[in-house]
Amino acid sequence: MVDALGVAVIGFGWMGRVHTRAYARLPHHYPDLPLRPRLVTVADEVPGRAEEAAERYGFASATRDWREVAADPRVQAVSVTAPNFLHREIGVALAEAGKHLWIEKPVGLTADDARAVADAVARAGVQGTVGFNYRNAPAVEAARELIASGGIGTVTHVRVRLFSDYAADPDTALSWRYERRRGGSGVLGDLASHGVDLARFLCGDIASLAADTAVFVPERARPAGATAGHAPAPGGEPGPVENEDYVGCLLRFASGARGVLEACRVSVGEQNAYGFEVHGSRGAVFWDFRRMNELGVSRGTGYRDQPVSTVHVGPGAGEFAAFQPGAANAMGYDDLKVIEARRFVRSVAEGTPYGTTLTDAVHSARALDGMARSARTGRWVGL
Repeated sequence: MVDALGVAVIGFGWMGRVHTRAYARLPHHYPDLPLRPRLVTVADEVPGRAEEAAERYGFASATRDWREVAADPRVQAVSVTAPNFLHREIGVALAEAGKHLWIEKPVGLTADDARAVADAVARAGVQGTVGFNYRNAPAVEAARELIASGGIGTVTHVRVRLFSDYAADPDTALSWRYERRRGGSGVLGDLASHGVDLARFLCGDIASLAADTAVFVPERARPAGATAGHAPAPGGEPGPVENEDYVGCLLRFASGARGVLEACRVSVGEQNAYGFEVHGSRGAVFWDFRRMNELGVSRGTGYRDQPVSTVHVGPGAGEFAAFQPGAANAMGYDDLKVIEARRFVRSVAEGTPYGTTLTDAVHSARALDGMARSARTGRWVGL
């Protein structure tokens, strides 16, 4: 008989729904997991949102106060998908209450916040997983194996890009994401955090960096009420955008490789244009999230005019076999969160971390702090 794992979700915007669906799908894709999530309670401060979530998704109860989740003996594990400024307070409190933690990036507003949550998880002896989902793509895991095995020779230079248009409309509401107090950084925490994690996952630690940032939409309209996602608020009272729309960053890796990381949330004509190019002394590997199950691979000793082949990943890559029976059968974004959920639950079941951890979040947050400091001073920053 499979044991039940009582889970809760705090914050029920889009990402809260994604986490909830991932829990529900685990038995379909991973029937051998020794624990099966049971949806115990959902918390959201917006009136009526938690109750609606409970009715729609089958949570046993609902609350507007996340502190009730921390005190609930039915709950063993919690997804934290609340706004960034709440990550530290909620994450530390849940760990101290003995709850296992699946928390979305960037885990607070600063590296100090991420470190506080990581330390609380370590002290409590609970498991902590962080929502760096793009590294879970089977093609990305295949790329990492190719790089680590020397398949493209010694890595020389890397480019990571994360361009999106979700904030390109100047009528997009001035939500918490655009405020320093509640959102912290802008595109740094939202997209560049993923870029740092991908760069480290593929090529190892970053030793130093130099960055430049910019705000391209300086004002937005204040919403009249609660907002979800990136909804417009035309005609509202204008207010200042306090954090960056764009970052461009030069990277130096501990290995000696060089890199470029670029992220923008106001890129008209770009929809989730996320990906990387890793070049080595004997080849290269390319990935585009919009073609998530493909890799461009160049390898050999031709050097000049060496061709690039398109590889459709299949059951031998990462967790692909849990979703599709053969290469070139497409996977999607939500599948990456199912993989993340599986690794979180497995960590809880076995008491051993699988997948991304709070340590990864701290590394990413340190790099983001470094980018902000470099942009202010115009200097290289060591990590």
